[in-house]
Amino acid sequence: MRKTLLAFALSTLSIASQAQSNARPEILVLGTYHMSNPGHDVFNMKADDVLAAKRQQEITQLVEVLKKFHPTKVAIEAGVGSERVSKEYSDYLAGKYTLTANEVDQIGYRAAKELGHSAVYPIDIEGDFPLPHVTNYAKANGKTEKLDAIEAGWGAQVKQQDEFLHSHTVLETLEYMNADAKASEDMGAYYSLVPLGDPDDSAGADLLAAWFQRNIRIYQNIVRLIDSPKEKILVIYGAGHLAWLRQDVLNDPSVKLRKLAEFTTRP
Repeated sequence: MRKTLLAFALSTLSIASQAQSNARPEILVLGTYHMSNPGHDVFNMKADDVLAAKRQQEITQLVEVLKKFHPTKVAIEAGVGSERVSKEYSDYLAGKYTLTANEVDQIGYRAAKELGHSAVYPIDIEGDFPLPHVTNYAKANGKTEKLDAIEAGWGAQVKQQDEFLHSHTVLETLEYMNADAKASEDMGAYYSLVPLGDPDDSAGADLLAAWFQRNIRIYQNIVRLIDSPKEKILVIYGAGHLAWLRQDVLNDPSVKLRKLAEFTTRP
């Protein structure tokens, strides 16, 4: 009997040790719309006032959902090493900074403070997006109509998102934007440019290569935040990066991908 109990205890200990050794850092990428309407993208949503009382309540609801992930660090779309971000967040914790409409403030700063974090982590890096070169290629090779049709599709996608936002809560909109099907659709929009090129000028493919390069460098900055297998990093970024950063996480066997949908299940 004693031998049986000892064998069982050792087996249980072995399983627990193996599970602990197999633990991987977790990364949740939250793709979001630009709440302050900076107009930096080719096509832009027209967000309403996120500082209005109704939207502020919705941001509170979103933050409560994100807290279920129990993030150990919050990474945001701001220049890596930004001293401005460090000062803003420090001042916010001290009650000396008023949050702007930017999603970095509304989601990143608020979530980090709610979680008791002393810092947030800017991870963005600039990159080339050579759409003008693709436009010039299309003009020079009789493919302007094809490019116009592609861009019209992009515009229609953004309009659809815009209309969804104006009839739904912030959380519902981000659930919609972070759904697997939507992320795949957004990535597919980039791949529609690949045919715009030839062996002498890979205009469309080069644009994708540049976009991939920027996102893999952003991902490198995410990975640099990992200090232990128990790390849980919440990444808050413009939705145009969502599918690409998710793919980076999926391709990396050392980490585990988490998604917003896992924490928004309703009865």
